[in-house]
Amino acid sequence: MFQFLKSIFNKNKSVLEETNNMKKYLIIGLGNIGNEYSETRHNIGFKVLDALAKALDFSFETVKLGDIGVFKIKGRSVLCLKPSTYMNLSGKALKYWMDKENIPLENVLVITDDINLEFGSLRLKTKGSNGGHNGLKDIQNVLQTTNYNRLRFGVGADFGKGRQVEYVLGEWSETERDALKERFEKTTELVQSFVLAGVARTMNQFNGS
Repeated sequence: MFQFLKSIFNKNKSVLEETNNMKKYLIIGLGNIGNEYSETRHNIGFKVLDALAKALDFSFETVKLGDIGVFKIKGRSVLCLKPSTYMNLSGKALKYWMDKENIPLENVLVITDDINLEFGSLRLKTKGSNGGHNGLKDIQNVLQTTNYNRLRFGVGADFGKGRQVEYVLGEWSETERDALKERFEKTTELVQSFVLAGVARTMNQFNGS
């Protein structure tokens, strides 16, 4: 932990000690900072990373453009990022840490909410449109490509016409909150599989689960 803390305050030093770029991974969970957003559907990316940190016993530190945490698994080094740029500028944080750590795009995974999927459904994809999601829209603009890995976490669409923003920025129902624990266990397994087994095998195993 001391080495990690020392490295994040050195602007030019890499946080990840791994020298082989193909063994470096970036997992970015999308969300908005602030207590008013912490329990909202739109912040599921942050929640997935919090659950991952609890399961794998690592912590987050506040640094440039977000909070980061690091863990290692079977020779791979993984940087987890919760941007502090707010949803609409998610691409800025992603690009900064991807470039700083020399992480290849194929080793990046973006975790986001999706109203087009039923609550709790998981769908891992290697490309696709932004679906009107402002975080994905900014990432697409910054990267200048739609070919990047993204894990869509279904939040459902139980809202009336014109109430989409209110819904995604609303808090989970009691029933949803009770079900999240099992879903977080599944996303923790998925992230580890992405790192160890690759995106194709992980899609086959987890999509629709």
